[in-house]
Amino acid sequence: MKTIFIVDDSATMVMSVKSSLEIAGFKVETAADGEQAMAKINKGLKPDLMITDINMPKMDGIELIRQARKVLRFTPILTLTTESQQAKRDEAKKLGATGWLVKPVASADLVRVIKQVLPGA
Repeated sequence: MKTIFIVDDSATMVMSVKSSLEIAGFKVETAADGEQAMAKINKGLKPDLMITDINMPKMDGIELIRQARKVLRFTPILTLTTESQQAKRDEAKKLGATGWLVKPVASADLVRVIKQVLPGA
């Protein structure tokens, strides 16, 4: 079973994405911000895919991608955000984001994208 790590400061968003992914057969880990996410990664969490918001308190998604890439070198990282600015998008991609999804995203679309970027999902 593939593990997907959701990082978002919106509890509602986390709950909704988590339930969609669990229904689709994934194991889900969550964190409320980049700091919490890095703490879990540094403790040994090795997700098959990470989905992160961009605008979060403490450590935003851009910084999380920068730091996570040092540990999760080949793990696909998707951004799921209300942020649609091209500059942010380019920066995230440059730092190693695999894909960019704009909220709200239908669960069927999210699962389809995950299956495209995650071999064997």
